[in-house]
Amino acid sequence: MEIPQMVGAGLVVIGVGIGIGRIGGSAMDAIARQPEAYGKIQTAMLIVAALIEGIGFAALFAV
Repeated sequence: MEIPQMVGAGLVVIGVGIGIGRIGGSAMDAIARQPEAYGKIQTAMLIVAALIEGIGFAALFAV
């Protein structure tokens, strides 16, 4: 791998980590506000996190 590709791969990994972290934090805030909606919030959080991770893998293969 050349230097620009390594930088691009690093940016992809950092972006995915930040995105999943923000989703998890926002889900915890939402659960704290509405504990009765725990199941729906958790399901939505896991689906969105999986989609972001999939986009990250696609971006890594594109780099």
